[in-house]
Amino acid sequence: MIHDTSIALLIDADNSPASKIEEILDELAKYGVINIRRAFGNWKSPHLKGWEAVLHDYAIQPMQQFAYTKGKGATDAAMIIDAMDLLYTKQLDGFCIVSSDSDFTPLVMRIRANGLKVFGFGEKKTPEPFVNACSKFLYLENLGEPAPESPPAPPAGKKPQAAEAAPVQEPPAATTAAAKPAVSKVGGKELKANTRLVNLLRKSVEAAADDEGWAGLAAVGQHISKQASFDARNYGYAKLKDLFQAIGLFEIRNNEKGISLRDKKQASPAASL
Repeated sequence: MIHDTSIALLIDADNSPASKIEEILDELAKYGVINIRRAFGNWKSPHLKGWEAVLHDYAIQPMQQFAYTKGKGATDAAMIIDAMDLLYTKQLDGFCIVSSDSDFTPLVMRIRANGLKVFGFGEKKTPEPFVNACSKFLYLENLGEPAPESPPAPPAGKKPQAAEAAPVQEPPAATTAAAKPAVSKVGGKELKANTRLVNLLRKSVEAAADDEGWAGLAAVGQHISKQASFDARNYGYAKLKDLFQAIGLFEIRNNEKGISLRDKKQASPAASL
């Protein structure tokens, strides 16, 4: 009998947007079955009305935590205690922590020390220690449809007028607000300036390379996942190949064996001419 990967989803409702729950569940489903779904917060607070509206739809169990002292992280403490209980009482393969709070960094490191994966979701304000501690971390702003390359061009010989622009604004405000945000891409110049990213990509290609310096994209992706919390979507690119193309530091070829990469620094003089 094949064992399905079992994941516990723990949500810091005080510090996470309810509007992204569908994207979070869809992403987690790629890695296993979400058997435990819990959202922590003070459910008497009007701040959590957005979460109350989606709890039943997505089978999420609300975990009440009163704010005993103003300004203190009562919700964080409750989540940490619950996570440790689950770690030792349930047969789990991974955890998902939804929060933008770095207070969960020690928890993530403790769970990973037990050999379990930790998937993190948070806003771009999330401190780097929490992001880097996770097996995989995704920014919530990047969970959505990619931004279009350019706006649709008007018909030839016809200039857009104010009267013709009105139909574009027909959807009601509620629909517009609920629409998935466009994901902004990090430009090639900014990617090259990210020393940590460049070193990660170069060392991963080098580790998977053959005698000529070529490395399969799949092998490179596996090597990256073993050593860092990384996802190309955090930079606005749907696929790892797209990120490699954008950064412009690698040769890319596609043949019957699939996509291969080579650091341009490793290319022979003849090949670079």
